[in-house]
Amino acid sequence: MEKDSRQEALKLWAYAKIRHLNPHVGPLQWSMVSGDASFRRYFRWQSDDASWICVDAPPEHENSEQFIKVANMLKVVNAPEVIDYDLGDGFMLLSDLGDQLYLPLLQNPTGSALSADVLYKDAIDSLISMQSIDDADSLPAYDSALLNTEMELFREWFLGRYLNYRLSEQEHKLLDDTFAKLTKSALEQPQVFVHRDYHSRNIMYVEGQPPGIIDFQDAVYGPVTYDLLSLLRDCYIQWPKDKVLEWVEYFIEQSPLSLEKQTFMQWFDWMGLQRHIKVAGIFSRLNFRDGKSGYLKDIPLTLNYILQQAENYPQMANFHQWLSETIMPLYRKRIEEDALGVGI
Repeated sequence: MEKDSRQEALKLWAYAKIRHLNPHVGPLQWSMVSGDASFRRYFRWQSDDASWICVDAPPEHENSEQFIKVANMLKVVNAPEVIDYDLGDGFMLLSDLGDQLYLPLLQNPTGSALSADVLYKDAIDSLISMQSIDDADSLPAYDSALLNTEMELFREWFLGRYLNYRLSEQEHKLLDDTFAKLTKSALEQPQVFVHRDYHSRNIMYVEGQPPGIIDFQDAVYGPVTYDLLSLLRDCYIQWPKDKVLEWVEYFIEQSPLSLEKQTFMQWFDWMGLQRHIKVAGIFSRLNFRDGKSGYLKDIPLTLNYILQQAENYPQMANFHQWLSETIMPLYRKRIEEDALGVGI
């Protein structure tokens, strides 16, 4: 089905489900909520006193069965409930957690009585609950193959496609060696439930409830630091180093796992290298493959994190030097050319 016809079919399907479940519900208003970086789209049916989220997830592109499995696992936190679904058409009807994402609250703190400390400690508490899910090992493993597949996006899409940079044999080896170190670090950590995209655009403030957690369908069984790193070194908002350390210490104190701080901090930093190397590639791919150029503006913070996380470790000195002296000048040149409309 085309997009418009899919929307109309979803609208009718969800309307019938809501009327069946709630025969006395009043008039309903239909609206679009958002799309995201995937092929999914979200809509809302709303009455005067209730609302429901309707998901369009084309089955040729999206795995709704996995979404439902993870949603059921996340009953320990405040995640949307899957009320009904049609896997053949790729439709789902979900409970509605509202519209208040964390990010706007964090970007405009003067407009809210909620402090970043309150929001982040609540998010960390929910993260610890997720990490306590017993059957998380039934999820796909965040194994060596997946970790490296993600990092290769940096080589292919950021270096190769965005910068149009051809690596030498020596540079290929440098990346191979760096990726191997990061993979080893990830795999030696305690393995837990990993949301895999736990940050301010996927966490919602819900008054009187724990944080609402969305966009969880790519969850895996993987390193204990991954979601904490994604939360605290968010690709869309940056916090001072001492504040990040304070929240890391809160996590270590609250976690039921026995975690030694110095070891944990290296795991945390190196997990950040893995994630932000991947994300620089993903943002580039979203631009070229999917026509979503808005993500390019988030690459500078991502690269800044990579430099920051590599600079304190002698094992990463060669990678840090290469990125600083070879790649960053090319990136700055590319930004200037983009601003002038020249491109590469």
